[in-house]
Amino acid sequence: MVNEERVILMTKLAVYEKGPGKLNVTIGSYFRGDYIGFQLLKSIISVTLASGIILGVYIFYHFEDLMLDVYQMDLLEIGREMLRYYLIAIIAYCALTYMIYSYRHHKARKGLLNYNRNLRKLSQMINNEGEASSK
Repeated sequence: MVNEERVILMTKLAVYEKGPGKLNVTIGSYFRGDYIGFQLLKSIISVTLASGIILGVYIFYHFEDLMLDVYQMDLLEIGREMLRYYLIAIIAYCALTYMIYSYRHHKARKGLLNYNRNLRKLSQMINNEGEASSK
């Protein structure tokens, strides 16, 4: 005889494994600090590349004006201002990255805990049915 509750639980587990479970297992395999640190590193690299591209496009677009005024500009002050904007961008993106990936890690761990709880429940159902059929 088919145990309807067990079939429902097995279906729920299979759907989780095929959907969000794949990503959650990957995320859950990291410690929280390692996962967030890796994402922060990727964010810093991305901001650095984006800043370099933006600076290159700006220089390319204003090349003639820059060449005419290069001796009248305070290059040290321009460098400081660019560094200030770069650091502001890094801090903003790191804060945003930290919040997003902390939430994702927490959500993945919560989903995995629920998945493991359902697996134990399924195992207990199977063991109970096995004991009942052997009597």
